[in-house]
Amino acid sequence: MPHGDFDGETMQAMTYDRFGGTEVLAATRQPRPKVGPGEVLVRVRGAAVNPVDWKIMAGGLKDLMDTVFPVVPGWDVAGVVEATGIDVPEFSRGDEVIAYARKDYVHGGTFAEYVTVPVRCLARRPSAFSWEQAAGLPLAGLTAYQTLTRLGTREGETVLIHNAAGGVGSLGVQIARSLGARVIGTASPANHDRLRALGAEPVSYGEGLVERVRGLAPNGVEVVADFVGGVLDTTSAVLAEGGRHASIADDTVTRAGGQWMWVRPDGNDLGALADLADAGKLTVRVAETFPLTRLADAFELSQAGHVHGKVVVTP
Repeated sequence: MPHGDFDGETMQAMTYDRFGGTEVLAATRQPRPKVGPGEVLVRVRGAAVNPVDWKIMAGGLKDLMDTVFPVVPGWDVAGVVEATGIDVPEFSRGDEVIAYARKDYVHGGTFAEYVTVPVRCLARRPSAFSWEQAAGLPLAGLTAYQTLTRLGTREGETVLIHNAAGGVGSLGVQIARSLGARVIGTASPANHDRLRALGAEPVSYGEGLVERVRGLAPNGVEVVADFVGGVLDTTSAVLAEGGRHASIADDTVTRAGGQWMWVRPDGNDLGALADLADAGKLTVRVAETFPLTRLADAFELSQAGHVHGKVVVTP
């Protein structure tokens, strides 16, 4: 049975009414969203910034997804169920949840006081995580998890992760380790100690990378997860016979027998990540938090590309 009727009420939200840079963002009042069948209304406690958020705002996906202005950006959320729609027996008001809340078109996102989320996207918040950590898990965690599981990563295999110190890569290291794999991770030397702490064997970028990987895995690696792009030659040179590879950043991998990955909202997969977090096998590093009205600053920090960890906005 639905809980609550919010017709006519409004909420604070960050929105944009045209494509552009951070100058198009504005703090506005928007109607609190209706809670449709198979949806829940979430009171946002944290919403993480991902590069896709500001790329969409610049028009980067306008040929792929329909856009309805004004847009509330944001796809990652952690919060509390405020109301449930028809046919949602799984959740109740007051439940603490997380979601990769991507919908079928660009409009009602997570950088607001409230967001509606399809129940298929939802999972319980890991109790081991703060609200900020929980908000930073869904998109990056699912990207890493789905890449590694679709590649069939198994215990005893060796996995090479490109950009292992990045937001997706650092989660990928931990997930691959939880699957029983040995992990080799590319990163700048400044991040090698951090990768070792996560359970990876670090190797530096640049000339000689193939030789460095081959030095650690003379027979090649069974799995390669590319989380940066532009590394297909290296992947091909270190992949063992019969090995599998995928990229989230280079669609040309399909010409070399690889998989081109696009993360899918999936509450079951997200629940598996929450279980890893509660088992102490997965952590999320939060770099900085911003209040909702400083979303432009949060986007600009993400755009600068030097942040180590998730940037999280808290209404």
